Amino acid sequence: MHYVHESGTMLGASRRVVGFIPRRLLSVRQVHGDGDAEELLRFHKSRGQHILVNPRILDTIVRKSAIKPTDTILEIGPGTGNLTLRLLEAAHKVVAFEIDHRMVQVLEKRVLQRGFINKLRVIERDAMKAPFPRFDLVVANIPYQISSPLMIKLVYGPTPFRSATLLLQKEFARRLMANPGDSGSNRLSVNVKLLADVELVMDVSKRDFLPSPKVDSSVVIIRPKPQVPNVDLREWRAFTMVCFNNRNKTLGASFKNKRRVLELLKISNEYNESSPHEGDDAQDEGEFTSFKEKIIGVLRTGEFEDKRPSKLSFEELLHLLSLFNQSGIYFGHREQLKREDKFDADDE
Repeated sequence: MHYVHESGTMLGASRRVVGFIPRRLLSVRQVHGDGDAEELLRFHKSRGQHILVNPRILDTIVRKSAIKPTDTILEIGPGTGNLTLRLLEAAHKVVAFEIDHRMVQVLEKRVLQRGFINKLRVIERDAMKAPFPRFDLVVANIPYQISSPLMIKLVYGPTPFRSATLLLQKEFARRLMANPGDSGSNRLSVNVKLLADVELVMDVSKRDFLPSPKVDSSVVIIRPKPQVPNVDLREWRAFTMVCFNNRNKTLGASFKNKRRVLELLKISNEYNESSPHEGDDAQDEGEFTSFKEKIIGVLRTGEFEDKRPSKLSFEELLHLLSLFNQSGIYFGHREQLKREDKFDADDE
């Protein structure tokens, strides 16, 4: 197996050396073509450490990002800096989140050698647990395990931005591209696409990374919409969580679930500043039955009972949420949702 570094030359001479090195233990020179050949780094799969080494793909990502000389770029998971160096050439500043201090050391050494150190700010914190500073664009080969929560943090976050160019797992990107009403429509795509447009730029082979991941990737660009529906976003996200809990079931079947009805009854009473009866099983049962009938009544009024959430358009989903709220049925607790940034695999 041959490797390609940033200059595009083949590293065939390293083949015999690689044969004696564990799969995820690679020299810095093997990964990006400079540095000390004896300086070894262990790349951790659990942290999504796969370095993009194909110069053509790196250049395309930067070009498609439409970076202005005045832009501040947010990069998450820069690794050893193959993409970072290109971003620093094009932008005013790069703010990079990297939790692995070993990677930070290599990154800062390379940036210093290229004379860009004053344009780089490295934050050694988990990007999902820290507030983002002001930025204009996001350009990143992100760790795949944070793809879903990162999407929500960006799109629903308080910081406005022009676009986000992201390298994602190919399968994940395809789910993200699904439109409401398509057979592949899912909770992640309807949440992201409510507020942003998503463009597929290109697919990227797993062979373009070191160490090589198990799957291919795709580059997508996310652009926030200038105008979005007038809806309570907290309530919308809680609503889609319920609808897409099992997207292959009809809405009638999903909303007849006893646990689901009890949960919505509690939330709705909380929202309406009332509380269910306590200590009287007959009254409690009566309230439950009445509330369940109200839910089914809403579904039937809008002719949604036999429909599946994956087949509904944005307009239909928004209309259904409006019908529920008008009937005093709510989905989001008044406090922040505990799982608001978490998407399970089945929900994507």
